[in-house]
Amino acid sequence: MPAKNAVTVADVTRAAERLWPVGGAEEWDAIGLLAGDPTASVERIHLAVDAVPDTADEAIAEGADVLLVHHPLLLRGVTSVAEDQFKGAVLSRLIRGGCSLYAAHTNADIVATGTSVILAGLLDLEHAVPIVPSPGGQESGIGRLGTLRESVTLGRLARRLAEILPPTASGVRVSGEYDKPITRIALCAGAGDSYLDEPAVRTADVYITSDLRHHPASAFRETAKLHNGPALIDLSHWASEWLWLDTAAEQLRAELSGVTVTVSELRTDPWDFTIVQ
Repeated sequence: MPAKNAVTVADVTRAAERLWPVGGAEEWDAIGLLAGDPTASVERIHLAVDAVPDTADEAIAEGADVLLVHHPLLLRGVTSVAEDQFKGAVLSRLIRGGCSLYAAHTNADIVATGTSVILAGLLDLEHAVPIVPSPGGQESGIGRLGTLRESVTLGRLARRLAEILPPTASGVRVSGEYDKPITRIALCAGAGDSYLDEPAVRTADVYITSDLRHHPASAFRETAKLHNGPALIDLSHWASEWLWLDTAAEQLRAELSGVTVTVSELRTDPWDFTIVQ
């Protein structure tokens, strides 16, 4: 039984839901407490983008009672949690280690301190507003559209992003002329090709996101060439969202007095190296 007045997994869940309300999650998402006893005591929380065996092992080694991740482990259904399968291995290690698993995903993307807001802040965007506002409010929503105080070239902006982001094999990929002047920036941390046709994106000088696939990116590029439209910058999905973890950790510390909150620096981007031709 938890000690009297001790913080529990249920308390962590309530704190997370205050910070990232579940009503903000997309219908298809699978957020919340994914494994663990709500009555268990919590002294340490470890944050990571992905629940993978390495971050599970790291959380246990840190003595964490909760591993809080951005990407839900059980987003797509499974029929087995055997330990020779990736998801089963993660869950088994966490359960044996006495570590619960919690996910805050799309509900953490749309809030006023969400993943895209953090990236926009690091770029010093002014007057930033959501690309797609949430119903009933202009502060929350998907992505951000804002302006730089001074115009920069597309190449310099890409180099700035490379300085801000943790290094990955894929680096920063760019579609557009190096010297193209950039003032108005649209961005979406994580996968954002579903917003390529949004008016806020089309009116920007550049759209920054992740996981751009060939055909949507090609169509966007060719349309931009015909109509002097936006350039594209493609970032590592993991890197663009890892930036949010420090802010999330500070918020949890404020919500849960006396709980130690740590952030994983393990690179869980899936790519290990690139051969440049």
